[in-house]
Amino acid sequence: MAKHNELGQTGEVLARRYLEEKGYKVLECNWRYRRAEIDLICWDGSILVFVEVKTRSSDLFGHPASKVNARKEALMVEAAGIYMEQIEHEWEFRFDIVSVLLSPSKEAKIEHFEDAFYN
Repeated sequence: MAKHNELGQTGEVLARRYLEEKGYKVLECNWRYRRAEIDLICWDGSILVFVEVKTRSSDLFGHPASKVNARKEALMVEAAGIYMEQIEHEWEFRFDIVSVLLSPSKEAKIEHFEDAFYN
């Protein structure tokens, strides 16, 4: 497996653990619809949360969360709509980003940006 794929998987595991420790209930990991993938789908109380996880080994080329562009947002919004139709969810939802900076020593700095798409 390529190093960047391993890094991404490690970041997703750390993000999941982080969210679960905050009380989130994870429903799905790496849920796909066409060209879109939603890294984590969770409940935060009664709020359905769609989470993009961005992991980097350094912030030399910018903060990991800054790598979520308009195209990625649009793909996630489309996929989230389909997911909500499938589970018949008509209430509150949001899009979060979890940024993971993972140093070579495997020390992680995790930042959680709630409602990241519309703030």
